[in-house]
Amino acid sequence: MELQNDNEMVVTDNEGKEHLMHILFTYDNEERECSYVFFYEVGDKDENVMVMRYTSEGELEEIDNDEEYDEVEEVFNAWQEDPKIQEIK
Repeated sequence: MELQNDNEMVVTDNEGKEHLMHILFTYDNEERECSYVFFYEVGDKDENVMVMRYTSEGELEEIDNDEEYDEVEEVFNAWQEDPKIQEIK
């Protein structure tokens, strides 16, 4: 993951192709000592939101634990439902 500015990053897929992504927001879970980024590909008219765990080195990791995924899904749903939360960044 390479940050372009505060709201964009470049992600390289498994085939080596780079994708410009728009960052919606990030979320830190102190209990798990993990950080998450919610994002979608720039130009994606459906704005399919993805979420991944990221490390302090800027590496993205897939979420493979159901409990962890349920938690980030709950965070995303709360973000979508509350405009006040959307303003916090």
